[in-house]
Amino acid sequence: MSDVILFDGVCNFCNASINFVIDRDAARRFRFASLQSDFGQRLLAENNRQLTDFDTVLLLRAGKLYEKSDAALEIARYLKGWSWLYLFRIVPRFIRDFFYDIIAKNRYRLFGKSDSCRIPTPEEKKLFVIE
Repeated sequence: MSDVILFDGVCNFCNASINFVIDRDAARRFRFASLQSDFGQRLLAENNRQLTDFDTVLLLRAGKLYEKSDAALEIARYLKGWSWLYLFRIVPRFIRDFFYDIIAKNRYRLFGKSDSCRIPTPEEKKLFVIE
């Protein structure tokens, strides 16, 4: 299976971020699923996480689950023109995650919230894990 990015499907910032990734993932390395989807809920349960824990992007790669800034940097590593961001791995995780958490906790207030999950275009549907 491809690398799967799990995101808060009703978060406007998160949806914009997914659009950003889709536009720059020339190799089509990534697939996507909302944390609210059946797939997302199952993954949260399998990893002993709260089923309402939507405050982080998750990246599932080869059975390993990355979260918060680790996930964001792993994703950026493979995006055309943005791989240089991976250099921020040298910054200690607790510092990176501190700033990540500030944005995550305020994302609805800053960027808004949708009433429903993002609907992919017909071309994008094959990129989404829908179970």
